[in-house]
Amino acid sequence: LAPAPTDSRIRSSMAEAAKELGLTSKMMPSGAGHDAQSMARLGPIGMIFIPSVGGISHSPREFSRPEEIANGANVLLHTLLKLDRTKPG
Repeated sequence: LAPAPTDSRIRSSMAEAAKELGLTSKMMPSGAGHDAQSMARLGPIGMIFIPSVGGISHSPREFSRPEEIANGANVLLHTLLKLDRTKPG
């Protein structure tokens, strides 16, 4: 599958949601294949990455702390609420 660019509106909503929650965020490219490549055929996409211990990812040794998982879930929730309140365009 071809790379799937993320939507600028979704990216900015995710960054705003993180900031409102007192969290830091940064834009990161991802070279890995993701479900997002398939989902991009259906509509705009965005991805939220959370820290993993030691930076290990895509490995059975990957581990993220429960508080990081909760932070990621809260960013997702607040992003969706923010997008629901705004019109595309």
